Amino acid sequence: MDLKEVVAVRKDKTIYKEGQNLVKVFDKNYSKSNILNEALNQSRIEETGLNIPVLQEVTKIDGKWAIVMDYVEGKTLEVLIKENPQKTDEYLELFVKTQIEVNNKKSKLLTVLNDKILRKLEDANLSNTTKFDISSRLAGIEKHDKVLHGDFQLSNVIVDKSNKVYVVDWSHATQGNASADAALSYILMILMNKKDLAEKYLELYSQKTNTDVKYIQLWMPIVAASQLNKYSGAEEKLLRTFIDVVDYQ
Repeated sequence: MDLKEVVAVRKDKTIYKEGQNLVKVFDKNYSKSNILNEALNQSRIEETGLNIPVLQEVTKIDGKWAIVMDYVEGKTLEVLIKENPQKTDEYLELFVKTQIEVNNKKSKLLTVLNDKILRKLEDANLSNTTKFDISSRLAGIEKHDKVLHGDFQLSNVIVDKSNKVYVVDWSHATQGNASADAALSYILMILMNKKDLAEKYLELYSQKTNTDVKYIQLWMPIVAASQLNKYSGAEEKLLRTFIDVVDYQ
């Protein structure tokens, strides 16, 4: 496979376009189990009927593991909003509509979100008291089994030339309470310095799903704690502002 056209470079991986395929090549130090789990997640999401790139194969290229899938020709909602700021509300509506479609699906073999959060909480740089408070909050929230994307942001929703919508990057997919997914989407927008958009998103998601904003906010310290080890510097400090809420209640 002659990989020349780079689509994106991410931490520990490089993504290429090769003909009609997208090839995600992982660095040699990347966990094989995580790569295989990502491919498994994608195949399970395919089975739900959601519109996503079809997985073609898991292979090795020059000694590195790679996932090969269909290439989707289009623009992300993040790009579309940058190019057409006057249509921000329209694209945000599409974003929320798509997220609801995802959350309305079920896939019984996906990792359970609550279990994943508890594992991440063990490794988080937090006091034992805060860990206990967060795990107690988690235990007290109603458990669901909806499909959760786990990284649902504007850059992971692609609109093609025929206005068909695709959702990409299923490496963090789990099953659980949809409000956790919404809480994470909100936090990701805040981390990207899009506070006004985040507030609009939260209000719109609340309206469209008939979910109280306060219920979604219950998840924010929990979700922020589970994301803590992925960030450093200013972003880590910002995440801790969500977690600090626990210490004052």
